[in-house]
Amino acid sequence: MNFFRYLKDQWSLILGWLFFMILTAFVMWLAPNIVVDWETIAYLTVIQSVFLAFYLLGGYLGKRRWWAHLANVKEHSPLQSYLEGGHTEEEKLVEEYINQLIREHQELMQQAISNQQDQKDYIDSWVHEIKVPLAASELLVRSVEFDIDDKKYMLLENELSKIDEYVEQVLYYARLDSFSRDYLIQEYSLKGIIQPVIRSQANYFIQKQVHYEIIGEDAVVLTDAKWVAFIFKQLLSNAIKYTPNHGEIMILIETTAQGVTLAVKDSGIGIPTEDVKRIFDKGFTGVNGRLTQQHSTGLGLYLAKNLAEKLGLKLTADSIQNHGTTMTILFPTLNFYNEER
Repeated sequence: MNFFRYLKDQWSLILGWLFFMILTAFVMWLAPNIVVDWETIAYLTVIQSVFLAFYLLGGYLGKRRWWAHLANVKEHSPLQSYLEGGHTEEEKLVEEYINQLIREHQELMQQAISNQQDQKDYIDSWVHEIKVPLAASELLVRSVEFDIDDKKYMLLENELSKIDEYVEQVLYYARLDSFSRDYLIQEYSLKGIIQPVIRSQANYFIQKQVHYEIIGEDAVVLTDAKWVAFIFKQLLSNAIKYTPNHGEIMILIETTAQGVTLAVKDSGIGIPTEDVKRIFDKGFTGVNGRLTQQHSTGLGLYLAKNLAEKLGLKLTADSIQNHGTTMTILFPTLNFYNEER
């Protein structure tokens, strides 16, 4: 705080001083044995002004140290450390008040973190518990495959598959914040990662009579296979969902100077131009999610984008409405070991 701003806060003191000067001159004028002239009043005003100036300057210099301390605390996250250095009773009162707020904030944050961890542990436990009856249900459905109508059997299998995908989304969403403790970076065959995912979607390909083709030579990438498989599954699932019957999905693998790209290109309904920039936002379903018969949670692409960034990958979307969408994952080339020492 500069001196002029300090003076602005001292307006009551300055006003009181002016009132005192006027009152003094008035009393002297009323006193019968005192001769008052303008020179005497001016001299008295100068003397009092000097004393006031020294008082204000001394107060400013004394408080400037305290303000500098507050500014320093502000630059170093005041919610992480307690305030110290107060000398006057006023400064100590402010210091205690601020420290009390910091203590309450830290207690609330610790409680929120604890509750969040408890919730995450519960979700993890719930996901693992629900997978047991889900797997049992799948086995039961397969055991009655020849006892029920083929169409009903396929519908049952589809619904169970959707439940499994949603449960998997919940698990990955819960682990998003603890990603650094749950990944293993190794060299993997890209086709070795994506082919099991494609096989898991076989029923949807068959039912919608959607043709798919993998184009390009296999490539070795340095990544985590489990997380990449999840990302790819979200992209492939969306491609199948929004591709009409008898459509086509192409999976393109290409090695460039920037790295290896894995693209999922469909011949579906495409994404409106105004929605393309928002498809990776959490909970965003867009026009397609609201107007089509396909149910959308708005979490799949959000998770895919976040997990890709955590793995150091780049996920982009390119779409033309009514002509299809292309989702591309870039595995950047790592030059660390090729740098000259």
